[in-house]
Amino acid sequence: MKVVILCGGKGMRLREETEHKPKPLVTIGEMPILWHIMKTYAHYGFRDFVLCLGYKGEMIKDYFLGLDEAANDFTLKLGSGPKVITHHNKRGLADDWNITFVNTGLNSNTGSRLAKIKDFIGNDEEFLLTYGDGVADIDINAAVAYHKQKGKVATLSGVNWINPFGVIEPQDGLVAAFKEKPRSKAFINGGFYILNKKVFDYVKKDEDCILEKEPMEKLSREGQLAIYEHHGFWYCVDTMKHLEDLNVMYASGNRPWMVWENKTTEV
Repeated sequence: MKVVILCGGKGMRLREETEHKPKPLVTIGEMPILWHIMKTYAHYGFRDFVLCLGYKGEMIKDYFLGLDEAANDFTLKLGSGPKVITHHNKRGLADDWNITFVNTGLNSNTGSRLAKIKDFIGNDEEFLLTYGDGVADIDINAAVAYHKQKGKVATLSGVNWINPFGVIEPQDGLVAAFKEKPRSKAFINGGFYILNKKVFDYVKKDEDCILEKEPMEKLSREGQLAIYEHHGFWYCVDTMKHLEDLNVMYASGNRPWMVWENKTTEV
């Protein structure tokens, strides 16, 4: 089952970083957000990736083309014969990953990018899709099993977001309760989709096709959109503060999204 990751947006609200690099290459600790997302999927056995590129997509290509050399000591043999690279004490940052890089357009919206990678899904009836800026400790295998149980065209992962402000509950002109940044009981779309190939009937290659608008609205009206409720950790890097929050967590050793470091997680 392939994993499609949307990597083409300009990340305007994170301009301090995205002025010089695509948002998926912004780093948490030593590694890009994109690598953290891919490690999550690989932990559950999904290692065949399709990256939907756009803004500064060539930098994402260059990153992975040079990943082994950047992470390891190596010997390079040049000359009249073929170029040979020998790695020493190899640090396995992307073991057995298969990555397809697809230019889906500089200004394409999410639905357009999805439509443009249809031919790269191959014979699989179902595939995975997520955004290149959100990390979670989601159990991918459980989400896939849930999707198959529901038998719908699409399943999204719903998450309970944390309110960025304190919430007041008034009563008779007084503050009956004050809760500082509570977790909402409502759900938002956290990505980490499981999709049947029938979803391509709902999207089009036109640049203005937004997956989260007409396609998802139509799927919902037709009863073909399920929700997998994820009550664990989820965080989207939308602003500089979000990035700083994750890096503070990373530096402190509090890294719940890094499920591959959790020895108790079943694969």
